[in-house]
Amino acid sequence: MFATRPAVPVPSRTPFTAPTLWMHGPLAGDEPFSADVECLKWQAYLALRGLRNIHLRTDISPAGARDARLPNLLASQDTLLPAQHIPQWADEQTAPDTDPLEGYADAAARDESRAWVALLESTVHAALLAAAPTPSYLASLLSLSPPPAAPLQTILTPPLAPLTGFASLLPPSGIRVSTSTIFSQYRDAITALTERLGTDKWFLGSSNPTPLDALAFAYLHAIVLSTNSNLRIQVTRRVNLVAWEWRVRELVRTAFVLP
Repeated sequence: MFATRPAVPVPSRTPFTAPTLWMHGPLAGDEPFSADVECLKWQAYLALRGLRNIHLRTDISPAGARDARLPNLLASQDTLLPAQHIPQWADEQTAPDTDPLEGYADAAARDESRAWVALLESTVHAALLAAAPTPSYLASLLSLSPPPAAPLQTILTPPLAPLTGFASLLPPSGIRVSTSTIFSQYRDAITALTERLGTDKWFLGSSNPTPLDALAFAYLHAIVLSTNSNLRIQVTRRVNLVAWEWRVRELVRTAFVLP
């Protein structure tokens, strides 16, 4: 009466040996750095909090993750944490972060950090999306990577004007984005970033790394490895950004154990 199919074997549970970050895979198999900026941000956050010996797992589909999004952190055999709970877990493993200034030199620097986060997550992120090659339909079906967290239109500031008049009756076709405007704003953002870093060890003159440093590293690393030369050269021509990214890269590298 009902069609039957062979039962799908349930994979055996892997014995828990260490905290394991579930994330999108790296560009190179011998490197621990996720090719996904959001995952890489959390990798940098954990590393810059001083945590070490964190294992990586890259064979999990987002559909199998908490909130259907990666990264997740397998903190124990029975505890899987979504990304927003990672800071609390990090506090439990290290000295709790109770500083009201969040590690910044003063309240002004803490408030300024919000503007830099917004700049990275809007202007710089938009440039990364605009520069990314469009995968083939087959590749998109086979990939474990999800679509971008936010469509390009939703992160542009200001948003594009809606279609009006006769054009509003037509179905939208493609993405109406001025790439020249995106890259112009991106160049200005990188110029501002390099000037603000100067010769400091950490952004905004902090004595220790902050969440802004984790986010900045994620974007700078993605840009340095980009295949788009117009995107990449804006960072690689800035000596202080290149040196800073390389130094933080090595700190992040030593925090993780490849699968």
